[in-house]
Amino acid sequence: MVVKEILGRLPAYPAGARKVEKVYLEWFELEKKRLRKTLESGEEIGICLDASDTQSHSHTHLHEGDVLYADEERVIAAAVAPCELTVVEVTGMIEMGRLCFELGNRHLSLKIEENRVTIPYDDPTFHHLEKMGFCPEKVEGSFTHFTVCHGHGHTGSAQE
Repeated sequence: MVVKEILGRLPAYPAGARKVEKVYLEWFELEKKRLRKTLESGEEIGICLDASDTQSHSHTHLHEGDVLYADEERVIAAAVAPCELTVVEVTGMIEMGRLCFELGNRHLSLKIEENRVTIPYDDPTFHHLEKMGFCPEKVEGSFTHFTVCHGHGHTGSAQE
């Protein structure tokens, strides 16, 4: 089966008595337009989204709860697979700024909340944060509602 559009979002989608089956995506796959995944049932599914297909649902990449397929018996929805995360609690804006500066220099995607920042876990970053005086905590969870950090270059001509 190949999915070509997002039909709606759970829980607003009228699933009724139909079984809701999930297709689990890694957090970094949410922006991809073409994927091959396996449903909970073991059935393979292809996802082939064009920007024009997703515009009617006001987003250009997949989200937790996006309905990808529906028939009389089932509804297939996207779900973000749990992964290892690093969570850092902060006590003020100076600490938040320092933390986000360090993470930004590593071009990491992050989720910023009132008093904490969450990033996907990686051992070198975790230990770097400890050395910088932060108290990171390793947890398991779904990485959703995050800001994607796209890399950039530091090239260009120097002005004389």
